[in-house]
Amino acid sequence: MDSSNSLVTSETTPLVPSKKPKTPLPKLQIGILMTLQLVEPIASMSIFPYINQLIRELGITGGDDAAVGYYAGIIESLFFVAQTLTVLRWSRLSDHIGRKPVLLVGLSGSCISMLCFGLSTTFWGLVVSRCMCGVLNGNVSVMKTMVGELTDSTNMAQGFALIPIMWCVGGFIGPLIGGTLARPQDNWPRLFAHPFWSKYPYFLPCAAAACGLLVGFFVLLFFLEETLSTKRRPKLTATTLSISNDTNSNDREVLSQTSNMPVRSLLTPTIIIPIANYAMLALLDIALMALLPLFFSTPTYLGGLGFTPSHIGLWMAMFAIANGIFQALFFSKIVDWIGPKRLFCVAVSCFAPLMLMFPIMSWLVHTRGVIDHTIAFPLIGQLVLTIIWDMAYGVVFMFITASAPAKNVLGAVNGLSQTSASLARVVGPAFATSLFAFSKEHNILNGNAVYVVLIMLGGALRWLGSQLPDHIQDRDE
Repeated sequence: MDSSNSLVTSETTPLVPSKKPKTPLPKLQIGILMTLQLVEPIASMSIFPYINQLIRELGITGGDDAAVGYYAGIIESLFFVAQTLTVLRWSRLSDHIGRKPVLLVGLSGSCISMLCFGLSTTFWGLVVSRCMCGVLNGNVSVMKTMVGELTDSTNMAQGFALIPIMWCVGGFIGPLIGGTLARPQDNWPRLFAHPFWSKYPYFLPCAAAACGLLVGFFVLLFFLEETLSTKRRPKLTATTLSISNDTNSNDREVLSQTSNMPVRSLLTPTIIIPIANYAMLALLDIALMALLPLFFSTPTYLGGLGFTPSHIGLWMAMFAIANGIFQALFFSKIVDWIGPKRLFCVAVSCFAPLMLMFPIMSWLVHTRGVIDHTIAFPLIGQLVLTIIWDMAYGVVFMFITASAPAKNVLGAVNGLSQTSASLARVVGPAFATSLFAFSKEHNILNGNAVYVVLIMLGGALRWLGSQLPDHIQDRDE
């Protein structure tokens, strides 16, 4: 009898366990989060097309074009200096008071700092405004935490795939705003004839970015629901009132035990390895983002392309929109096809050829003596490599979220990862732009020493990628 039952059981039991059905994403809440994720890169990326020209006009370089990179790198790094000092505190605070209040403070701080940046006429004015933005802003970490709380193991890839897409779209709109609206008195003299625009020639792109942040603030305030379990407002009905009170008290007890875990207890190899990959990825990516406009704006006699801010904004916008379309259409499919770890390793392997495109373009301009259609080929090659490179972000976010031992410490884990990435982004722009300027000034390796150093760091990232786990851990098991 028992043997027959066991036989029936073995015959009806599938040999391969069936996969969990995919949970649908909560579209409205994810959509609101992605809107917030969009306005932040619009604001931060809008300064890139004109920052080098702004540094020249401030006169702090004494007319030395090769020294612009030093000061531009400082300005670009200051946000991340301030964010490094505060992002973990904001993330841990969100584990206690909720995600929404922290996001509201971050958006209002970014809005005010952008307006201050546009009204700055001195180098120290730029310094203060960028520091203010970083100190008041822990949003990137908190938004990743909210995505992690709104998804499960079946739809996590879909949710985190949207974050780099929004950065790409924001990276398209931001440089376009910065390059198009900078110095409006030159482009539309009749419309912007007031002396205000001559005194503050870069206020218009900053004001446009601040308006986007203001819209995000009100969308968040009125429509976004809290995801921290103890701060949600339960639906009070006759049948659920007593149950919800018991549940909330239990949630608070669990939260007090897990969210107050010391940071040191989270420093395990399972968490450290994904964070180390994210930090190195952030370092190299911000170095690339700082080098692109600097290389494009550097005069041709110094090995650059001599583009104007509007041309820089247009080309960086094309980079971002092509990237966003590709990520939206193919990222999830490629993750399912080749797996997250293999995709990460392929993506970061593209950094070395990406760097090689810079000296190739310099050589073409030097050889031909003029910028013509031939420069389009390495530019397009750089675009394709950048698209593959950026897929590493969506994958590393998945590894970091899956490494959290419990959802109640997601904020702390994301805070640690963002602190590490912000610290890397402190070093990245100043390191890359200063090394670029130093290479050009002293003609080290024919001005190409910066690319050799970054390629070596890219090799270190490829090794770090090989240390990631072979599969994403299922958080629900």
